Amino acid sequence: MSDTLGQYDDWVKEDSNVAALTMRQWLEPVEGKDAAIFPPTYPIEQNSSGYNIDRFEGGFSVCQIDSVGSQANRMEPIFKRKEYQHLVPQMIINAGQHKIHLLDAGHRAADAIARFSTLGPELHEAFRAFCRDGNAEKLARIAPTSIVFGSWDSRATQAKLPRIVRSVIRAFDVDEMHRSAQYSTIAGEILEGGEAEVTTKGPKAELGLAHVPAVMTPGGVRVRGDIRCEAVLNLVPVRALGSASGTVDDDLKLRRYILGLALVAFATPQENFLREGCLLVPDATKPPQWKAVKKDGTREKLSIEHHVALTYATEAAKEFGIKQPTQTFEFDNELAKQVMGLSEKERKELLKSGAVTRDSLQRLKQSAKRKTEKDVSLGGS
Repeated sequence: MSDTLGQYDDWVKEDSNVAALTMRQWLEPVEGKDAAIFPPTYPIEQNSSGYNIDRFEGGFSVCQIDSVGSQANRMEPIFKRKEYQHLVPQMIINAGQHKIHLLDAGHRAADAIARFSTLGPELHEAFRAFCRDGNAEKLARIAPTSIVFGSWDSRATQAKLPRIVRSVIRAFDVDEMHRSAQYSTIAGEILEGGEAEVTTKGPKAELGLAHVPAVMTPGGVRVRGDIRCEAVLNLVPVRALGSASGTVDDDLKLRRYILGLALVAFATPQENFLREGCLLVPDATKPPQWKAVKKDGTREKLSIEHHVALTYATEAAKEFGIKQPTQTFEFDNELAKQVMGLSEKERKELLKSGAVTRDSLQRLKQSAKRKTEKDVSLGGS
C-alpha cells in the first residue's frame, strides 16, 4: 500500500476520533467590500419576489447568498472537467436531441431522467442494496457523487444518503436595497404614431409594445459584516459506508474512494460567479481556516492542498477499480408518459414494486385487469 492511500485512514476507520473537517472562507464583492451584491430571489407573494433575509432583535440580519443545494450543484459538475473525469463514471443519458450528464441531473441518481432511462434498473438496485444492508458499492460504481453530495430516492426505495460535503454562503448584517427601471419601446411609439402606452399588463406589455416600468424591485444588499462560505466534510457517513462483500479491506477501499472525491470537492477553488451582480472573490486580508473537529469538540488546524487531494483521489479511484461506461443510456419518453397516465395509487404501487420498466408497467396493468375481471365475476355470481 502506498503512503498516499494510507495518509487519511485514521479518518475512515470506525474507531476514528475525528467527526468532521470544516472550512471557513471570507469573501468580498469583486468591486470591493462596500459594493452591493445580488442574492438569489424567491417568490414571497403573488407577482413579487424577495431575498431570504432573517432579521433578529437588535437589528442584526443574515442573508442567504448561495444555498446548500445550489453550492452542491456548482461543485458536482467539476467532475466533468478533463482534470477530474477519471475519478467518476461519466454517465450520459440520451433524451431525444439532448444528452444529459448524470452530474447535471437535479436529483442526481434519484432524478426522473435516470429513473425512466435504461440506467434506471441499475440505479434502483443500487438504492435497494443501500436500504437493505448499507451496501453503497453498487451506487459508488455508477453515481458516486450521489453519495458525496447526498441523494434521496423518495419516490421508490426511500434510500436516503446524507450529504458528506455541505457548503453554504451567507452575508451578515445587511442593508436591503431597491432599484427601479423602465423598458422603453420604439416599436410601440411607431405603432401608436406618438407616445406609447405605459403599462405592466396586457398584450402590449407582453409583446414589448408598451413602456413597462419596474418600480422598487429588489436591488441587492450592502453587507456591513462578513460574507462567509462555510463548508463541512462529514466523516461520520463516510465511515458508515459498506461494500458488497462486507470485508474490512473492501470497506476501506470504498471509503477511501468516497473520501477522495469529497476532498477534491472540498479543496478545489471555486469561481464564485453566483449570478448576475454577484461575483465574489476571497478576502485577501482573511485567509481561510481549515480544521479537523474531533468528537470531543476540540479543533486542530488543518491544511488540504488541492494537488494533494487530487493525487489521493486518483490513487483511491484506481484501487477501488472505477471503470468508465462503454455505452450511453436512453431516456424512455413513452414509458414516462404511460406512468403519468396511471392513477396515484397505481403509480405508487409501480414505484414500490421495483425498477420502472416497460415490463413492470405491463405486469401492473395485467394485475389490474385480472383484479377487475375477478370483481366482475364475483359481482355476477
